[in-house]
Amino acid sequence: MNYRELGRTGWKVSEVSFGAWAIGSAWGSVSDTDSMAALNHSIDLGVNFIDTADVYGDGHSERLIAKLRKERSETIYVATKAGRRLPAQTVEGYNRENLNVWVDRSLKNLETECIDLLQLHCPPMETYYHPEIFGILDDMVKAGKIRYYGVSVEKVEEALKAIEYPGVQSVQIIFNMFRFRPSELFFEQAKRRKVGILARVPLASGMLTGKMTRNSQFSSDDHRSFNRKGEAFDMGETFSGVDYETGLQAVEELRRIIPGGATMAQFALRWILMFDAVTCVIPGAKYPAQAEDNIKASALAPLTDSQMAKVREVYNKYIREQVHHRW
Repeated sequence: MNYRELGRTGWKVSEVSFGAWAIGSAWGSVSDTDSMAALNHSIDLGVNFIDTADVYGDGHSERLIAKLRKERSETIYVATKAGRRLPAQTVEGYNRENLNVWVDRSLKNLETECIDLLQLHCPPMETYYHPEIFGILDDMVKAGKIRYYGVSVEKVEEALKAIEYPGVQSVQIIFNMFRFRPSELFFEQAKRRKVGILARVPLASGMLTGKMTRNSQFSSDDHRSFNRKGEAFDMGETFSGVDYETGLQAVEELRRIIPGGATMAQFALRWILMFDAVTCVIPGAKYPAQAEDNIKASALAPLTDSQMAKVREVYNKYIREQVHHRW
């Protein structure tokens, strides 16, 4: 495992880390036994950073991570998120009372006295124009409830505005072979301000594993069946906003340039890691084998200029028109 510095925290985190949405909810059935096995195997292989949220399984994901931390002696940094417990997303909902209630709940779930990294969970765009909200987070740092804070965003514009606040240590943003836009301006600005970048949805909801077909079926409790048009939350969270058939066509072309000995998923993760502004990728895993497959991407040789150019060519041919202007 290779490690990269996260913002100005002084932490060195695993460049392939663990996204804990799938072990909480909205990705079909998963047993706690399998989830804990996947978490433990990840730590065995050098992962030291886990991303979760208070709404993943209504706190279930956080509680599993608390269990993991009690069982392990290694340093494990945990980032959680707050804000999606609002019945409707409004700027007014991000007030001091609500933020404290959400943080207190996560502190209880995680069985800790201080949250390592708290992230606002894709709040409305207008939130970034209310400095008093970030002042509340500063007060939480001073009070010892949270060590650091960052944001999780949908759009590049939100990321650029967020990093104007000096306390923002990290930005979590969708970045993968189907989402090029963050690398065009935001990465440069984040590096200049020494802000960490957590690349989420790195496998485009599994599309970039290469395992999906036109006949793939998803259970009713899997967002890949109920959120393809943004029915439950932002459409960009499911397959990165790419039409399913279009995604399959793009993947077929990408298969032709997978490095020898690598899986499609490893190729997709290694592509993200070619960008030095990225601190880590946070793919999910329901089982130990999935976690190990993801982690092996850290050991892959750098991609060639021709491979990088081909990925861009596929993006321009199939994906750009659908997503580039939206997020």
